[in-house]
Amino acid sequence: MPNIKDTIVSQRNFFSTHQTKDIEVRIQNLEALRHAIHLYEEKLYEALFKDLHKSAFESYATEIGIVLNEITYHINNLKNWLMEKKVSTPLIQLLSWSYIVPEPYGVVLIMAPWNYPFQLLMMPLIGAISAGNCVVLKPGELSRHTAAVIADMIGETFDSQYISIFSGGKETNQELLNEKFDFIFFTGSSGLGRLVMMEAAKHLTPVCLELGGKSPCIVDLDANLDLASKRVAWGKYLNAGQTCVAPDYLMVHDSVKDTLLHKIKACIQKFYSENPKETPDYCRIINEVHFNRLIRLMESGQIIFGGENDSKDFYISPTIIDHVPPDSPIMQEEIFGPILPIMTFYELYEAIQFVNDHPKPLALYYFSSDEAKQKEIIKKTSSGGVVINDTIVHLINPNLPFGGVGNSGIGSYHGKYSFDIFSHHKSILKKSTLVDLPIRYAPFKNKLSFIKRLMK
Repeated sequence: MPNIKDTIVSQRNFFSTHQTKDIEVRIQNLEALRHAIHLYEEKLYEALFKDLHKSAFESYATEIGIVLNEITYHINNLKNWLMEKKVSTPLIQLLSWSYIVPEPYGVVLIMAPWNYPFQLLMMPLIGAISAGNCVVLKPGELSRHTAAVIADMIGETFDSQYISIFSGGKETNQELLNEKFDFIFFTGSSGLGRLVMMEAAKHLTPVCLELGGKSPCIVDLDANLDLASKRVAWGKYLNAGQTCVAPDYLMVHDSVKDTLLHKIKACIQKFYSENPKETPDYCRIINEVHFNRLIRLMESGQIIFGGENDSKDFYISPTIIDHVPPDSPIMQEEIFGPILPIMTFYELYEAIQFVNDHPKPLALYYFSSDEAKQKEIIKKTSSGGVVINDTIVHLINPNLPFGGVGNSGIGSYHGKYSFDIFSHHKSILKKSTLVDLPIRYAPFKNKLSFIKRLMK
């Protein structure tokens, strides 16, 4: 395995040749990545099944397909994004021209988690390539089969002086964070995000932190319950709940609670059969540590559906827990598993207050047919994103920035926002030499009134 320090030096030397800044080179590298993904598609299916028991359909829909779409979007739009943006210049800067030019940071580090091990490494990589950077990749260590396939794919496609990849656990993470990068992109838990930010601060390195938190799902009395039940069940139990924007807990209006829960249970059985363990469409928990953590969380409240588990297979069935105290362990941390706690509200302001009394979530989901209440939710809560009458789907729109706020993250990406987050937007002012106003030079006697009028 190559030395981290030597690799970074090599990448800095390569970046200094300015080859990565050429627009045609950027597009060629995006095309090379797309070609490599097609070549490795079957191996990725196998690896994702070994790591998380993901079906080929789910692997393509949530990992491979979304990445391929992103590459195409960047290739089709990159020339426009790279154009200098002219901006107006105030009168006081007579005969001047102002514009903004995006430029790459240099050598960037991308650290990905294990839950969507391919998508969450490749999506920021696309932005880093488009922006013209050299890249060091660090895949999630728990999804080791997928990480190994990605390492082979990247190693065979790109020279390490341009894009390199380092696998490993905490030691590798710390060794990488000890080095000075020009930008760090991290996806993971809020706790690890704080550590990354602390290490980056030692070098004054800018960061993008894509974290998580407890994303609430609120179902009001006037919601379409048939649709809400399907979309809540789909969003919650996708990838066995191991999704950073999964509905973490459900707040439902008392008047429709029993009906909604009945419909959600029916949807789970329709999606995954009476025995989800036997269906090829239901994922597994990543490892024993997370399995045991989730088993402990299931002790909060009363299990009203599911609860079956198998420690040998890291299997936990889709589970619903009712009568959950607000201060119970399951309401104190991000669940990241197939367990849905239920809370009840009677007036919308109660749900809004509960959300606002806790750290800002990565996503908020609200089901209602009342546009006035939809606007109230958007206006009176703060979250990385809001979806009305659905879950999770906002992240597949490349025209929407995806990211958190407060505890749930810093910065956003997807589409042009990926290009922007990996770029420094440099301000340029070009001044004519034909005119030079003497007012700015000393002595300043009798000039104050004139400068006030000029700068008014």
